[in-house]
Amino acid sequence: MAFSVLIVDDSMPMRSVIKKTIKAAGYGNANFIEAEDGKQALDLLKQNWIDLVITDYNMPVMNGLKLICEMKKDELFEQIPVIVISTEGSREKIDQFLNQGAAAYINKPFSPEQLRDILVRVLGVIDYEEDLNASDDEFDF
Repeated sequence: MAFSVLIVDDSMPMRSVIKKTIKAAGYGNANFIEAEDGKQALDLLKQNWIDLVITDYNMPVMNGLKLICEMKKDELFEQIPVIVISTEGSREKIDQFLNQGAAAYINKPFSPEQLRDILVRVLGVIDYEEDLNASDDEFDF
């Protein structure tokens, strides 16, 4: 199942890592759109169908928390799930993200398995084509 992911991070290498990790987690059909900050992300949301936003917190112009707040004000964007991936790991900051409407939080660095588990929880889907290619030894029938 193909879906569109908006990755918002001011670091191009980190956006690349997130894309590769999503693919490695079994979501190879994802369509990726990238933004360097929250303001650019809002502009891209207006121009594209987005199924999921993955954002960092610390970015110039508009940070990830402000992006979430702005999305929740717009009826077109308020239902789009947002996953925050950040080094901001204090309980207070995580609670702030979740209270503002983030669907999940992942601390950097992260593994493909962590991201996959969050994607399955948030989206409720996985690329079953990958699973169908697994060997029979992996199935417990």
